[in-house]
Amino acid sequence: MASDRIFGLVILITAVAYIAAATQIQTNMFSGEYLPKLFPVLIGAVAAISSLVLVFKPDPDPDWPASRTWGNLVVAVIVLAVYAVMITPLGFILPTAITAAILSYQIMPNARNAVLAGIGLSALLFVVFKFVLMLGNIVAYRIPTPQKLWDAISILIPFVGH
Repeated sequence: MASDRIFGLVILITAVAYIAAATQIQTNMFSGEYLPKLFPVLIGAVAAISSLVLVFKPDPDPDWPASRTWGNLVVAVIVLAVYAVMITPLGFILPTAITAAILSYQIMPNARNAVLAGIGLSALLFVVFKFVLMLGNIVAYRIPTPQKLWDAISILIPFVGH
């Protein structure tokens, strides 16, 4: 209840600042005086009205998930971050298969099915992206050099290499 009201106040302040910034938009004689400002002001007004609903009619306090769920979310974020970095040096198929297998295992902890899902999803997505959608820059696999792997991993480590 209190979290909704605090969030509503933050959004209200942001919406008012957004509307104030929208009124400062410079116009020229061809666009008219109000048309370039209208859309941002409408967005700010909808955000302000929505925030007032949160302030005056908050939901009951939520039931937060168990700590195990938070741990699974952290693992998923880390896996997706590593996937985003490893897709360049390793190509599409291997990182996608590993990522899909790990995430599938988190959904249903059956190792055999997770590995099969990862391999199947990786192959299917490669075919769709490469041949159906004709995205020519998708590389199936690469044999990385140690330097390319270090360059990719160093992106994940703050203040190292970049």
